[in-house]
Amino acid sequence: MNSIILESAKKTILAEANAISQLAEYLNSDFEEVVQYLHSTTGRIVVSGIGKSAIIAQKIVATFNSTGTPALFMHAADAIHGDLGMIQENDSVIIISKSGESPEIKYLIPIIKNFKNKIIAIVGNTNSYLATNAHYVLNTTVSEEACPNNLAPTTSTTAQMVMGDALAICLMQLSAFTNKDFAKYHPGGNLGKKLYLRVEDLIANNEIPKVLPTAGLKEVIIEITGKRLGVTAVTNAANTILGIITDGDLRRMLEHTNQISNITALDICTKQPKQIEKEAMAIEALEMMKQYDITQLLVHENNQFVGVLHIHDLMREGIL
Repeated sequence: MNSIILESAKKTILAEANAISQLAEYLNSDFEEVVQYLHSTTGRIVVSGIGKSAIIAQKIVATFNSTGTPALFMHAADAIHGDLGMIQENDSVIIISKSGESPEIKYLIPIIKNFKNKIIAIVGNTNSYLATNAHYVLNTTVSEEACPNNLAPTTSTTAQMVMGDALAICLMQLSAFTNKDFAKYHPGGNLGKKLYLRVEDLIANNEIPKVLPTAGLKEVIIEITGKRLGVTAVTNAANTILGIITDGDLRRMLEHTNQISNITALDICTKQPKQIEKEAMAIEALEMMKQYDITQLLVHENNQFVGVLHIHDLMREGIL
């Protein structure tokens, strides 16, 4: 193992961690005013930058949009070649820069001010042109870059991204942004499935195994085998759940009983089985299975048995 490599990696991580910690000391009334202003405005947030700061701007825009704050990215170099048209009357403009002295930004600022839009600077030089001409300044000064030559934007871009995250989370909380809101903007992938899939979505194609309490052992076995879920519900004539019988219940019964001819479903079943509402979120079902160390849940709707959710259903959808 090359100790020089590990030492360099640790030094980089610690340098960036220290820079992030320092950001907390920079927070002041400007930050509070920015959050309150952005929360109250009816416009969108336009985030701009040049070079590596432009890449950070795109990430911040993505975070804003995914947490309920409408935002769009405008590259500082493209702005003066037509992209300024994306800025509307009530929009706010966040400009990100380490130096605050980039030629493109110095060209851009007077134009935006002429539009009467508020400018928020996320800047590493509080004496720069950007800082002195912005309506609000969020300080992201770093003592040095993690780069050994103190040149490549590393620590500074990390600080910019964290400041953007802080804005996004504060706005998210002020807007009372919930899991359901989050699900609307993240319908794809496993994350989306955890947020919007319901139990009824997972059991739609499953068989519905059930027997009456008077059913004999043979009928119970046939029902469990035929419906291929390793379980059957025991319900009364009104389709209310009375119990559950699993493969394991059958094996345990046979281990302790020699006389099986008169055994009924009610004799074998586990009374008051774990159940879940059809409308419940799939992630709730997973948590329930984990809590009780079980692999099936009986599903009900208006006190009526409607199906079985198997842990394999959750695995198939990537929720587990």
